[in-house]
Amino acid sequence: MEDDENGQEALAAIAARHRIPAEEVRPIPSGVANHVYLLGDHMVLRIPRTEAFVADLVKEAAVIPAARRAGVLTPEVITFDDTRSEMSVPYMVLGRAPGVDLAQLELSETATQKVLHQVGRELAKLHRLSPTAPPATATATATATATATATATATATTMVLPGVPVDRAAEDPRSLVARLLAFGHLDASAARWLTEWFDRLSEHLPAEPQQTLVHGDIAPQNLLVSPGTADLTGIVDWGDAQWADPATEFAKFPLSAVPAMLDGYRGQQGEPGDLEDPGYRMETAEEPPARTHAWEARVLWHHLHWALGRLTDPVPRPGERHWTAPPASRLLSILRFFAAAPPAPWSALAQPVR
Repeated sequence: MEDDENGQEALAAIAARHRIPAEEVRPIPSGVANHVYLLGDHMVLRIPRTEAFVADLVKEAAVIPAARRAGVLTPEVITFDDTRSEMSVPYMVLGRAPGVDLAQLELSETATQKVLHQVGRELAKLHRLSPTAPPATATATATATATATATATATATTMVLPGVPVDRAAEDPRSLVARLLAFGHLDASAARWLTEWFDRLSEHLPAEPQQTLVHGDIAPQNLLVSPGTADLTGIVDWGDAQWADPATEFAKFPLSAVPAMLDGYRGQQGEPGDLEDPGYRMETAEEPPARTHAWEARVLWHHLHWALGRLTDPVPRPGERHWTAPPASRLLSILRFFAAAPPAPWSALAQPVR
């Protein structure tokens, strides 16, 4: 049992520190990186499974307070303890947001769209946070929670967050297509068709998209929702946070969910990003028609790129909760989306078959 693995005495000591009886410590389903326990009804304890995941927890200790200051719905950090006095690894205690993770719910289409719209609004708040400079490579220290500094502007907040990495530019997906052809994963006709598709999408991409703070794993299991009202109550699990192109955030959900998320994103008062870069900013009624495909094209670029990437790693991952664990999930998501005749501007981004 997980409580035996982490030590019943250690768990009881942590609970006692937060005035929770030992019998009210209960393990709950958790992800790859952390063991997770309920401490009573209002707190959550997270413990890295191995030393390899400690850096992510340290990063979360800095990122979560910054996200909350930006107005993002996410539970507060109550305790971050890296003294290792009770555990062999640091641990974190968070407030518990009400609700159930979206992956466990079977909501109506209307309710689902409501949730996705809210997610987009929260991402718009988060993506107003941008780095003042490339984060240092030094290891974050125990004071990570208190070292974030920020300078507000009219449209964005620049800040330094220890331990948050920069997402380096990925290879051009057209190079990936060439490799897949060379190794026999694609035939010549399919490779040519995909290359032409990426050529068309590239016309809408900014030369150097401004990096913002991204959650890094916006997926159903990390979104807490009130079943009765379909209200988003919290975004959890910030271990994959980084400075990155914000369009990547929308590639962590099935493509069919993205239109509603972008609607919410666009509807949030103010717009994240560099207002001097028309290739980056969200479209408005004043934007020229040539810009109307920009964000959809950027998101589709990432979905298609990552879907093809799984062809080089086609090993199934049974037991993992993420929707992309099955190797074909992303490709099938794209196929289903376009087979359902999506609205403009998505329909204009589909690649004709010749």
